Amino acid sequence: VAVINNKAGKPAGKEAQPLIIAKTPAEEQRLKLERLMRNPDKLASIPDRPKEWNPRAPPEFVRDVMGSSAGAGSGEFHVYRHLRRREYQRQDFLDKIAEKQDADLKYLDKVEQNKQAADERTAKRRKKREKLKQKKLTAKKTKQEGEKRTEEDGDKRSGSGEDDDDEEEEEEDREDDAEAPSFIMGRK
Repeated sequence: VAVINNKAGKPAGKEAQPLIIAKTPAEEQRLKLERLMRNPDKLASIPDRPKEWNPRAPPEFVRDVMGSSAGAGSGEFHVYRHLRRREYQRQDFLDKIAEKQDADLKYLDKVEQNKQAADERTAKRRKKREKLKQKKLTAKKTKQEGEKRTEEDGDKRSGSGEDDDDEEEEEEDREDDAEAPSFIMGRK
């Protein structure tokens, strides 16, 4: 960063600030930001977007219509060439605008399709969550009902005797047999 001092002969109304010449784009940006932040109340000017180039409209009435007559002067070809170039430029511009509009429409259609697909997926997942929630609630209710029945049955059975206990032990033995693995890996 090179610093050059201002002349001493300037009026004393403002502080003399050294002129700093930025050597890199990062320094230039830093200096611009510092200048903006010195007075934050001052509005920063934001330039407008440059206007899009439009070709000159085709003439409504063409005065000098060129024909294939034999007496055309040497300058007529250049006039014709400029008119032709301008017309081709205008047609290219119109074609580009049409392509851009088609691309915009395709983009909007694709965005709409993506939104619909996302909504469908969300609805499907919501339905799945609701189904799981409902399933859990029904399982919880059946478990509570089963517990109530076992409590009621337990109250009734306590008076019946030991026959029920023997049946329960046999059922537990059968369940244990079913849970035993039919083969064991790793033994010889």
